[in-house]
This record gives sequence, C-alpha cells and structure tokens, in this order.
Amino acid sequence: MQKRRVLAPALAVGALAALAPAVGAAPATAAPAAAQTQPTRQAQQTPDWKGCGPELPAGAECATLELPLDYREPTGPTIDVEISRRTADAPALRRGILLLNPGGPSGPGLGMPWEPAAPLPKAVTDRYDVIGFDPRGVGRSTPLTCEVPSEQRKEARPYRSATFQRDVAETRAVAEKCRAKYGDSIRHFNTRNTARDMDAIRAALGEQKINYLGYSYGTYLGAVYSELFPHRSDRMVLDSAVDPDLVWQKDTHLYATEVERAFTRWTKWAARNADRYHLGNTPARVSRTFWKIVEQADRKPVLVGEHRYDGTELRSAMRPYFYSREAASELTVNLRKAAAGEPVPPFEGAGRISDDNTHSSFNAVTCGDAAWSRSVKGYRASAERNAARYPLFGDHAFNVTPCTFWDKPVEKPTRVRNDVRALILQNEWDSQTPLIGARGLRSHMKGSRLVTVDEGEGHGIYAANRNGCVDDLTTAYLAHGTYPSKDVTCRAEPPAPQEGPANPVHPAIADAARGNLR
Repeated sequence: MQKRRVLAPALAVGALAALAPAVGAAPATAAPAAAQTQPTRQAQQTPDWKGCGPELPAGAECATLELPLDYREPTGPTIDVEISRRTADAPALRRGILLLNPGGPSGPGLGMPWEPAAPLPKAVTDRYDVIGFDPRGVGRSTPLTCEVPSEQRKEARPYRSATFQRDVAETRAVAEKCRAKYGDSIRHFNTRNTARDMDAIRAALGEQKINYLGYSYGTYLGAVYSELFPHRSDRMVLDSAVDPDLVWQKDTHLYATEVERAFTRWTKWAARNADRYHLGNTPARVSRTFWKIVEQADRKPVLVGEHRYDGTELRSAMRPYFYSREAASELTVNLRKAAAGEPVPPFEGAGRISDDNTHSSFNAVTCGDAAWSRSVKGYRASAERNAARYPLFGDHAFNVTPCTFWDKPVEKPTRVRNDVRALILQNEWDSQTPLIGARGLRSHMKGSRLVTVDEGEGHGIYAANRNGCVDDLTTAYLAHGTYPSKDVTCRAEPPAPQEGPANPVHPAIADAARGNLR
C-alpha cells in the first residue's frame, strides 16, 4: 500500500482533515505489542540537520522526522516532528542524548536546550547531546489549530446555574470544531504516541537508550515512556510530578482540593505576619479579610490594573498565588486597596489568552489520554456539590470542559507500574502539580527516588536557581550516575526575586503558573 503522508506543518491541518476518513476508528483498548516498538524505517531515518532559524542561537541545529500518525499503521499517514540538537560540549565525555520536555501538554520544546531561565550545568552539557523537540501537534510538529475563537479559549469555567447551559454549548462547540476539522486523526495526538515519537527520535539518532528531563506534564510523558520502553530508559529526571493514575479529570479536581490546604497554610502565616500585612492577627481574621473582598467584588467588581474582577474571577486568579505565602499576602493587600477604590497593578499575565495551537493541542492530549465523564447532569450536580465543599475553586474544577464531549480515546490510559530508575523532584507547595501527585508517581515507579523540598514553593525546580540541594543531586545523577539509596528531603531556600506565583523555568511552565497548563 502506498504510504499516505500528512504534510509539513504549514499544511498539516488541512491534510489531517482530508485524511481523517482514511484513518479508521480504533477500539479503546491497549495497542498491540507491535505498536510498542518502532518500525524499522524510523531507525533508518538520517536527520538532515540545518539551522533552526532566528528564534534560536546561531549554532542550533534542527531536523524534521517523518513519523506515523498512528503507530498501529506504520505505513499509513505520517506527521512531522521537529527536533533540535545542542551537541555535547566535551565530545570525549559524551555518554548519549538527553531529551527535554517543558510540560503542558502543548508546551513547545524546540528551544529548551538553550533555555536562559534554566541553563543546564556544564557537567551535563559536556556529556550529552541535548535534544529538544516540539511534541506532535505543537509548534513546528504538525500543529493542531481547531480555529476556536479567542473568547471560547477559557482556562477554567466557574459553575453558575444561570450560565451552565452556555458553558455546555461553548465546550461542546470546541469539541465539535476539532472533530469537524480533523475527524478521527486528532485522537492520535496523545501522550502514548508522543512517547513513541520519543523512541523514534532515539532510533533515528542511533542511540540505544534515552536520558530524559521532563517538567510538569513532561513527568507523565516520561513515566509513560518508561512503561512502554523500560529497556530504553536510562537516566530519567521527572520534575514537578503528575500521578499517572489521575489523568486527567481527577488531576483537574486536585486544583480544588489542594488549594484549600494552601489557603489554610497561608492564613496562618499571614496572621503571624500581621504587623507587616495587617490582614488579621488570627487565621480566621485573615480568611475573613479575603472573603469580604470576594463578597464585595461579587456585588460590584473591583478594578485590578485595567480589568474589573467579580468575586468568582478573583478566586480563580488568586488560586495559584495561595501556594506562595508572600505573594498571596501582597496581592491580598492590593485587592483590599482595589476594593477601596485605589489603583493597583494587574495580576501577572492578566488578560493573556492561549493561542489556538496551545488550546487545541492541550485539549487533544488531555481529552485523548483518558475518557472523561460524559454526563452533563453529572457535571452540574458535581459542580454544585463541590462548590460548597471547596469554595475557592470547586465550581471551576468540577464544571464541564471540551473533554465532556470529546470522542472516546483510541487506547486505554497507560497504567504505569515498573522498576525503572528515576529522580522525581517535587516542591511541597507546588500550585500546579501538588505533592500528592509526586507521591503517587513514586509509588508506581518502584525503582524511583522522590526528592522533596520541605516547604518548597513554586512549579519547576531543577536548573532554575531554586534549590542547591536538588540541583546538586540531579546534576550528580545526570552527569555521573550517582543515585540516592533512598528518598531525600531537601530544605527550602530563600526564594529568588519573582513577579509571579511560580518563577517558572520555561515559558510553558509560565502558562502553567496561570492555571492553563500542567
């Protein structure tokens, strides 16, 4: 059968839509064993390295790999996956390749080998060809664009009885736009296939194993890779972790349950620092200060920067900040001023809306990795119930999403249960990937080690000048193979100056700090 090819990024979306009828629907069962290994032609590809363009340093090299849309049909339609390479600084010390992923899902990774906000230490860049790549559906790798209007690309929809039917209509419309444009093809843009793409990159580069550093969602991608290809997994670092058993509906619910714990911690700290912030000298009074602002904003929205926020929007905007005690205190002081009519600066990143590619690829992965509940009545009941149980964010986390109306996933979600070695790095107070997720991943990867930063705040740790203990442990592992004999606890260090709640290590994690990505 003649090979059918999905065209390069500029034309990919139209090609995918045209090819959709040719890609048959698949049952939601685990892929056959043949899909776990790469077809021979992947190993036979020789990357044609060229310059990456003005966005990356002059010495950066990029290449395009042609990979299967569906690995169960290795001679069927293909996609393009763009990779980048920063060759080892000390060839005599080189020990292989180090693949990077920034998170998301939908974070572009092509520029990560040269990321200035999180420069890899020399001991690492001496020993590895550092490989970046845009995951399938993202950036230069056959990007998905469902052509969803910007006003419908909402990060989180609060449940309100009066607007629920509108939420249902808008989220259904997002799913239908993607379905109409791409048909069945979009279901193959998922984490399992991205992990298979990673192994195809390994094969095309002529390597026996992969070393890997993944942040946030990238920890799930790395865990899935370790499950599909345990014999190909070498030194793995999973920074700010996701529990594979929770993807993705239950993981979203953690935003509601965990922020309540962070809020309680913050009120205690702000009360101890009442002389500085004057928010109340007991946790109950600090809490009441915040909720009075919310109640006032519900009656009359308050002006923050150039945007007026009602109470629901304030709760959503503040959710990630409660994990940073100082940031939450300073912002609440500003909110009190705003409620009194004083001008105050905007929230970090306020007004930013995900672009169409980010929004479309995020939905493709989170809706396509595992099935979500499809009961609209169930969402209404759950949102009403959990809005009362978790008043800060329950109405957002349990409401309908485009995944409510997405087609059934091609495969079952990956059940990660293995003995692969991996360093799992985790701040205790991470706003996007809570500690409970890292503990879950540690329990599923029996050979791993969990490195926890006690009282650590922020999302993403390694190479971001956040914690010397974590950096030293991770560099020793990547560079020299030094592996802890047991789990490790590091002390939190004074935070570096920051403007937002997460001090992200990569632009994709900056989006995560705003609650859009993981």
